[in-house]
Amino acid sequence: MNRFTIQLDEIKAAFATEPNPSLEVRLERIGRIEKMIEANEEKICKALAADFGVRHPIESRLAEFQMVYQACKYTRKHLKEWMKPVQMETPSFMGSSQAWIESQSLGVIGIMSPWNYPVQLALIPAIAAFAAGNRVWLKPSERSSRTSGFLASLIQEYFHPSEFCVSTGGVDVAEQFAALPFAHLFFTGSEAVGKKVMRAAAENLTPVTLELGGKTPAMIDDSAKLKEAAAAIVYGKLLNSGQTCIAPDYVLINQANRDEFIQELQTAAQAQFSNPEELTGPIDDEQLQYWQHLLADAIDRGAKAVALLNNPSAGARRFEPVALINVPPEARVLHEEIFGPILPIVVINNLSAAIDYVNSKANPLALYWFGKDKKNLQRVLDETRSGGVTINDTLLHAAVDSLPFGGVGASGMGSYHGKAGFDAFSHQKSILEVRGLL
Repeated sequence: MNRFTIQLDEIKAAFATEPNPSLEVRLERIGRIEKMIEANEEKICKALAADFGVRHPIESRLAEFQMVYQACKYTRKHLKEWMKPVQMETPSFMGSSQAWIESQSLGVIGIMSPWNYPVQLALIPAIAAFAAGNRVWLKPSERSSRTSGFLASLIQEYFHPSEFCVSTGGVDVAEQFAALPFAHLFFTGSEAVGKKVMRAAAENLTPVTLELGGKTPAMIDDSAKLKEAAAAIVYGKLLNSGQTCIAPDYVLINQANRDEFIQELQTAAQAQFSNPEELTGPIDDEQLQYWQHLLADAIDRGAKAVALLNNPSAGARRFEPVALINVPPEARVLHEEIFGPILPIVVINNLSAAIDYVNSKANPLALYWFGKDKKNLQRVLDETRSGGVTINDTLLHAAVDSLPFGGVGASGMGSYHGKAGFDAFSHQKSILEVRGLL
C-alpha cells in the first residue's frame, strides 16, 4: 500500500460516517468554495498572471471566478429539487405498488483538472460532486504550478482533507492518482492523456467522465453578417490566447466572403485586444514552441499568415495572433488541436461541402454556426455531431448552467454543469415497493 491508497481509505472512511449528507451540509461546502474564491480573488489573479506571463485580471475574473460563482448560485437554487426522489410509473398488474428513483452519492470523486483554466475547471466539478453528496480529491495540473499550488493551500485552509483533498505534482503523481479506485474519476485535458486516464481507471472499473477537445469549427453561412461573425470569432479565439477547449479552431467560409471576413477579423481583433496586456501569454515555453512549429509548418507548405493586430507596442507579446489563408490540406494546423492564437481560414464551396469537411474529422467539443438561414442551420444541427453548439456567437453555451457541457466521441464522454454534474456524480437508484398483489 502506498500513501495514496492509505489517503483514499481515510477519505472513504470519512464518507462512510456520513454517506448521505443533508441539503444543508452540501450547501455549506459549496458556500465555502464561494467564500474561498471571494476572499482571495486578487491573490489568485496574481498567481494566474505569474503562470501565463500575461493574463489580465478582467479575463481571470470573467473566465474563472464568474463561472464558479454562477455554478454555486445555480446549484444553490436547484439542489433541493434535484435531491427529491422521482416517482415513476408502474405497470397495472402491480396494483398499487410504487416505483421511484433516488439520487444517491457515490463516495470519493477524483478530479484531474487542466492548466488552461486552472480555477474554474478544478472547482466546478467539485461543486457538482459536493452537490451530489460526495467527498472530493483533486489533482490539479503541474503546468500551471503557481496557481495549482496556491489553490491547494487555499483548499487546505477552508476544508478538512477528508472532505476536499488536493495532491499536486507531476506525471508520476497523475499516473498514481488515475489508478486509484475512486467512485468516479473526472478528467479534463487532451485526448492523448484522456486515453491514459481511461486505461488506468479500467483496472478498477472506475467510471470516467472525460472532457477533451478537438478541432472546433466556426461555420460562416452566406446569410451571415460578417462583421458580427468576425467579432464573435476573434473573441472566442483570443480569450486566454486560444488556450480554451472550445475555442474556434478553424473557420469555414465561401471564397466570395473570405477577404472581407479577414478585414473584419483584423478590425475586431484591434478593437478587442490592441492592448498587449489584454492578450494572455502561452502557459510555458513548450506551448509557445508548439504554436511556432504549427505556424512554420503551414508557411513552409505554402500558407500565408495574416497578422490580426498591427499596434506598434506588440513587443510585449510573445506570439502574434494570426489568421492563415491558402493552407494546404496536409498542414499540421488542419489536423492537430491548435490551442493557441492561430486561425486557419478554410474556403468551402457550399453547405454540403462544409458539412462533409466537419464530418471528415473527429467529433468536436463545440461547433459555431453564423447566419440567418434557418434551413441551413437545421441541416448543420441534424447532419453534424458535436458536444455543444452556439449559434451566432462563440463559447457562450458553456456559460448556461442548465445546458449539459461535454463531448461526443473523441471530444469526450459524459457531461457536467448544473443538473448534469449532479447526475454524473450520483447513482440513480431504482426502488420498487410492492403493494396490493396478495
